[in-house]
Amino acid sequence: MNEAKLKGLAKDLSREYPRSPRDMLGGYVILARCLDKCRSELVGIEGEYSYWPCALCSELEPFTGIDHDDLRDFVATGATDDEIAAWTQENSKVKDPTEIVRWNNQMREKRFSDLSEQLQVKLEGYIQEHLPPNKPLYVWFDLYDIEEERI
Repeated sequence: MNEAKLKGLAKDLSREYPRSPRDMLGGYVILARCLDKCRSELVGIEGEYSYWPCALCSELEPFTGIDHDDLRDFVATGATDDEIAAWTQENSKVKDPTEIVRWNNQMREKRFSDLSEQLQVKLEGYIQEHLPPNKPLYVWFDLYDIEEERI
């Protein structure tokens, strides 16, 4: 692990938020956020965030075919955002740009009723406890962007 390089790249998630799940990296939604959480976890400044297990980050693995441990190992080298983007594109089983765009849009549009029953139950209480009652949640990504004060 290249801890010195990682510390320079990692966000202190006890003081700031990871990027929005809507932010793109390497052509993928979610990836930038997962990267922020992974780097921070590797150097011990993840705050309340977790790279794995994470319901959101776990959406990336089955689509790309990239194992979360393999991604973590590459991130641990101190790879930059651009290097992670290139590595992800190279190692993803998905090569058709249209398929990636379609998946990105499905993720952006995913409603709570589209989530697993277990996650729906977990989030039902979480939403009531952590989000203002006057902010409507239309899609799953809204949860993160409202809670982290982006919308």
